[in-house]
Amino acid sequence: MGTTANTAFVRWRALAPALACLLLVTPSAFATDTASEHAQLAALVRQLDMLDRLAEHSERLPKQDTSRYHFDYARLREDIERVRSGIRDYLTPQRAQPRDPTTLIGDYRQEAEDAP
Repeated sequence: MGTTANTAFVRWRALAPALACLLLVTPSAFATDTASEHAQLAALVRQLDMLDRLAEHSERLPKQDTSRYHFDYARLREDIERVRSGIRDYLTPQRAQPRDPTTLIGDYRQEAEDAP
């Protein structure tokens, strides 16, 4: 029985540094992933801004009346704005508004009851 406990202790002692390193590295990896995701989404918002400007410019160009169908730039710009606002809402979430606190009484003194 003593050798089994001794072997378990030796294994634990050998694994302890590896587990400690894993625990120290994991949060920074998640933070890096989150920062990278935020940077990519911010870049996507900038690209959507550029696409919106291009759509606005294209909408102002003279239309060719000979074609049967025309591209609906207004709808495209609405969709771009919808996607952009969704990304911005994700990047900067709205915080819950603080509740209205109830009024505190503030008088915590009680009069002692008379002993019979």
